[in-house]
Amino acid sequence: MIKANNPEIKSWIEVKQGSDFPIQNLPFGIFKAQGKSPRVASIIGDFIIDIAELNNNGLLGNISIAKEILENSALNDLMALGKHISRDLRNALSDLFNAENAILRDNAALRNKVLYKISDVELLLPVKIGDYTDFYSSIEHATNVGTMFRDPANALLPNWKHIPIGYHGRASSIAVSGTDFFRPKGQTKAPDAELPSFGATKQLDFELEMAFVIGKSTNNGDSVSTKDADDYIFGLMLFNDWSARDIQAWEYVPLGPFLAKNFASTLSPWVITLDALEPFKVAGPIQDPKVLPYLEYQGEKNYDVKLEVYIEAEKSEAYRICESNFKYMYWNMNQQLAHHTVNGCNINVGDLMASGTISGKDPHSYGSMLELTWRGTKPIQMPDGSERKFINDNDTVIMKGYCENNGVRIGFGEVKAKALPSK
Repeated sequence: MIKANNPEIKSWIEVKQGSDFPIQNLPFGIFKAQGKSPRVASIIGDFIIDIAELNNNGLLGNISIAKEILENSALNDLMALGKHISRDLRNALSDLFNAENAILRDNAALRNKVLYKISDVELLLPVKIGDYTDFYSSIEHATNVGTMFRDPANALLPNWKHIPIGYHGRASSIAVSGTDFFRPKGQTKAPDAELPSFGATKQLDFELEMAFVIGKSTNNGDSVSTKDADDYIFGLMLFNDWSARDIQAWEYVPLGPFLAKNFASTLSPWVITLDALEPFKVAGPIQDPKVLPYLEYQGEKNYDVKLEVYIEAEKSEAYRICESNFKYMYWNMNQQLAHHTVNGCNINVGDLMASGTISGKDPHSYGSMLELTWRGTKPIQMPDGSERKFINDNDTVIMKGYCENNGVRIGFGEVKAKALPSK
């Protein structure tokens, strides 16, 4: 067992029942306190841990990390040090905040220097994203979309069960949770129209996804095997790949999504390490037909992450419309990374790769409005009496995710954003 994952450990920081951030989690992020520059942090309960300040006070034991790596606006340099450093760092934090350790517990002056209430700080985008790839790896989602837009009898294209399908997206418009965005505009073409028209999308949608960040680079020409992929995947986050379905339907042939996807994506602020998620590995779906050798893998590579989506209309309470799970994914992250690099494509620290929409077999587990309302034909009835076929102006979409077993809950926090009217 990884030391920091010990379910018996308790922290001297009060952690509320149901918190995403017990002492066994210890994710990494970037925060900014008033009057200070951004720096690397972790979190327990509702308290931000200033790791840079711990380092400045010699509280990280034998771990040697340069000051500028922790007083930084992104995690990239820390991730690049290697997993042995991040593992040692989580273990050191686990020791410091263990209920039996008095070093910080009984030193109020020092505690005040390294701890912040989460309500008093700003959480920033945790990584500097160089390149971003979005996959299409839920067989339920791909089948639903194929059924709606093509032939229900042949919903999956011939290549789908042989390769993890993906496309290269736009990194510049990925923003941290809490960042509002404007409804996109573009060309659409109604089924009965002779010519396309221009205007704001009428079919704004979310896509419930997970994303993983690369913590180790490769050289051009190198490939990463499914066996070695865990060494390159630093951690996971929640991801909302906003989509404009009517724009997408008109533009996606023959090269795939473009303006329908690149206007906004939203990322949660905490990177949950693979180490913290180790106890929640599960077997994935049976893959039939058998995949090619470079996509074969050993062991359990899916993760049991329970997922929820809420819509919060203006002046209304958040209403849950979806419950899904990351374990449903047909193609796992190791296979995605192996396929991404099999042609020699190099990857860099900070590159982001998203799962694609996560849907299950149950209609309530579908991970997009496109599926939940079946292309608008089955509107969702909201508590305030309104209905939703897609996302309205000033709606806020909130996604949450967590793992739980043996009395330990490892959560991802939330990813949320409001859709503002078009500029």
